[in-house]
Amino acid sequence: MADYEWLSEVRSMVGREYGRIYAWDEVNPAMVRQWCEVMGVDNPLYTDPEYAATTEFGELVAPPAMLQAWCLEGLHMNNYPPGSTDENPYEVLGLIEAQGYPAVVAVNSELTFDRYVRMGEKLYYTTLIKEVSEEKTTALGTGFFVTQVMSFFSEKPEGDEKVGELLFRVIKFKPAQQPKPVEKSESAVPKIKRPKPGISDDTRFFWEGCEAGELRIQQCNSCNKLQHPPAPVCSHCHSFELGYQVSPGKGELYSFVVMHYPEVPPFDYPNPIGLIQLDEGVRIPAGLVGVEPSELKIGQRVQVEFQTFDDELTLPLFRPVSA
Repeated sequence: MADYEWLSEVRSMVGREYGRIYAWDEVNPAMVRQWCEVMGVDNPLYTDPEYAATTEFGELVAPPAMLQAWCLEGLHMNNYPPGSTDENPYEVLGLIEAQGYPAVVAVNSELTFDRYVRMGEKLYYTTLIKEVSEEKTTALGTGFFVTQVMSFFSEKPEGDEKVGELLFRVIKFKPAQQPKPVEKSESAVPKIKRPKPGISDDTRFFWEGCEAGELRIQQCNSCNKLQHPPAPVCSHCHSFELGYQVSPGKGELYSFVVMHYPEVPPFDYPNPIGLIQLDEGVRIPAGLVGVEPSELKIGQRVQVEFQTFDDELTLPLFRPVSA
């Protein structure tokens, strides 16, 4: 077990609570509406004042899952609003990085809620460094798991009130070294295969469809509605009578990300991943092919194509097509 001298400074931060980071704005209907549109949330409790007035709350409230969004610093890192403290709760990550652990990946994000947040409340959070693990070796590389707990409060004249909490854990690590090719015998280099999906009785039809060159979308035999990802029960009518429909695989790019780092074999980088809105109405995440990341545009038309990797894994990928 590694016991570096510099770890003593890192360990000394465990248990330290960093001061207030305020929200830029009070909780307000405009931001709630925009968040609901982006996330596809249509609960009238969040956006319809007349409906909200008939509920136990008597007024609009904010979606609980939006809690973290209120206190994000903005487009530029460490661009915190007036009143926030000067402390940097992420300095522990900087100390680890300075010792040769440059990469970071989030591994846990767990939100809990004490109550709904109402319009006009001003929020802030504090950060507790809860734990720094021993040095661990993972498939990504070797490093340290750092756990932080952000406690969210509503500022009130009569006394601030806790409204929720976020446990956030990352790994700060040195990327694993890839095996160097052997000049005389390339066969001596182990081939890293694409990871296989976990297949259950609920998802087997989908992966068997991929092998057959079919994009199968789960369909309820009772209400005929579609859903993805597959589930053991219909999310619309709660029926257990489920089948599937073969989709032509045509749709548009609803959203996308481009993965740059850390580079994990055997994937190519940059690695664009899209959220596809099929013409049937459901959304499916999938890799994007045949396009430069800089050319990706929300709303562009795409078409499914199936590619087989390692002679054993067939995946649905999507390629942009002319409108």
